[in-house]
Amino acid sequence: MRIRRSGRLAVVPLLLLTSAACGQQADDTGLGGSDSPERSYSADAVVFRMDHLGGFVTPAMLATRLPVISVYGDGRVITDGPVTLMYPGPALPNLQLGTISAAEVQELIKAARAAGVGGTTDLGTPPVADATSTRFTVLGDTGVEESEVYAFAEGTGGAPGPDADQGLTEAQRAARDKLREFAESLTAESGPLAAAQADSRSYAPTAVAAVAEPWVAVAEAGEQAEVAWPGPALPGAELSKDLGLGCVTVTGAEAQKLLTAAASANSATPWASDGRRWTVHLRPLLPDETDCGDLATNR
Repeated sequence: MRIRRSGRLAVVPLLLLTSAACGQQADDTGLGGSDSPERSYSADAVVFRMDHLGGFVTPAMLATRLPVISVYGDGRVITDGPVTLMYPGPALPNLQLGTISAAEVQELIKAARAAGVGGTTDLGTPPVADATSTRFTVLGDTGVEESEVYAFAEGTGGAPGPDADQGLTEAQRAARDKLREFAESLTAESGPLAAAQADSRSYAPTAVAAVAEPWVAVAEAGEQAEVAWPGPALPGAELSKDLGLGCVTVTGAEAQKLLTAAASANSATPWASDGRRWTVHLRPLLPDETDCGDLATNR
């Protein structure tokens, strides 16, 4: 497990509710008692996030991977919803937007801390090659606090793989199970995000990062109709060295044209820009993101 506190997300001022209990020490979960100060967050501050890192996937998939769940200071909840398993899949991900109350935001953060997020418990490293890490993030008093768990799915649960629990102590397995129960609660009908699920609707981004690489015909995809690219010229600036990926940020009226065109396109569509064809991986930008740079630095 890796715990990191950084200043990437700004910490906003606290609304201190002074009382005789304000000097009470936090318990071993990192929470204070029932009289702990309430907090106020800026609307676009990420107060909780669950996402995946690494794994045996393509560079383009790494660059455009979306968080599983993002919860913002104003109660917005954005989730990466299911999509068809047929190939080629849709050009756009199925992002869903819901809302929870300020009180529910506080309860979510308490539940995350009680599960160990931002704590110091060692979760171990199972001997599983090329596995994905699961990262839980909360916005704490000193900045962003993270707990990163390698091979979380493989090394946690009732029926792990043959090597998934090797090298883990009983305490490490118990800590992973505690986090697993919390993660599963996030999609439960009675869980901390139940109100957001009931209020779920499609997320409409105002900007899209487009990661481009040369288009190559794939027999499995069948014949694909070319679509004129409505945004800035591709491939754009190099996203990262030696990956062969470019990226452009599409905003304003161009973003709306792109979203309209992408609704009838798919992941294998050849996009035509300046006489060349490109495979374009469309990554809607979230409220805390502004451009391609967020993709390059958040891996």
